Amino acid sequence: MKTIFRTLLVAGAVVMTAACGNNASKQTEQAAAEVVAVDPTVSVAQVFVREVPQEAVYTSTVQAYVKNNIAPQMAGRITKINVEIGDFVKEGQILAEIDKAQLLQAQLQLQNQEVELQRLKSLYEEGGLSQSDYDAIQMQYNVLKTQVENLVENTTLRSPINGVVTARNYDVGDMYAMSMPIFTVEQIVPVKLLVGISETDYSKVKKGDSVEVTADAIPGKTFYGKINRIYPTVDPTTRTFTAEVKIDNNYKTLRPGMFVRATINFGTNTNVVIPDVAVVKQQGSGERFVYVLNADNTVTYKKVVLGRRMGAEYEVLEGLEDGDRIVIGGQIRLKDGVKVIVNE
Repeated sequence: MKTIFRTLLVAGAVVMTAACGNNASKQTEQAAAEVVAVDPTVSVAQVFVREVPQEAVYTSTVQAYVKNNIAPQMAGRITKINVEIGDFVKEGQILAEIDKAQLLQAQLQLQNQEVELQRLKSLYEEGGLSQSDYDAIQMQYNVLKTQVENLVENTTLRSPINGVVTARNYDVGDMYAMSMPIFTVEQIVPVKLLVGISETDYSKVKKGDSVEVTADAIPGKTFYGKINRIYPTVDPTTRTFTAEVKIDNNYKTLRPGMFVRATINFGTNTNVVIPDVAVVKQQGSGERFVYVLNADNTVTYKKVVLGRRMGAEYEVLEGLEDGDRIVIGGQIRLKDGVKVIVNE
């Protein structure tokens, strides 16, 4: 009898424990259901249409507007050098001189040929020389004169531009061997930039557009230039085209080789602007969405097409209207059509 009694007590305890467990489980499920049923709380903001500057920033390197390598067309010994690296030179200024022995010989020959031509001219006018013979002698004189002019140009080296000497590769007494140029002269008033712009902006860029330029080497100063030339082709590798920007650089502040940033303004668009925190990226795609708050406090999941980013904001090209109220906080528990509580 004692054994039977103990068995009944144990069985009763098991039944009571199971009943309590079932009740606790039901209470937990009910509490969870109540939590799920609570409307999510969100923060919202009203968005409006405003003017959006269509600006883009590109990096580039300052280049000389014109770069000339100064060298004669023939080998010869350098007898004189008049300028050094860093010197500013003017157009036509003599930079160096080459041995003139060959030039002097050619000048003597030209003088003799000129005397002979005058003598034969008189003979031709008197009828003692045929037209063809006189023309042949005239031709010889013209060829020799051209040779002398060429020797003058190649023994007295002049700067073809106003600029600065950026390289000198020979010293006085060196034999120029027609390899490296004797000088390099670069025009730095003005200077230019070659800017690679996305092909999507090709139709927006026009000759004469203003460009703002800043250089890391010259903090706090902004330079202004204009688009001087637009290259007609697009690079198939980078999908960019080149725009040449001309900067006056009257004070010679910018120098070739400097790293700069060029800001180009393509005009102004009028579009809705939203905070970047409102944008939701759909997993597995590049599409962007926002939650729009409806009048009945439900939200609609709407696809948007974004334009330019401006700090903590985005320009919206498609998908929203002026005055829409969008969710900017609490999106993690949202889905299309859910009713929400707005956190005022």
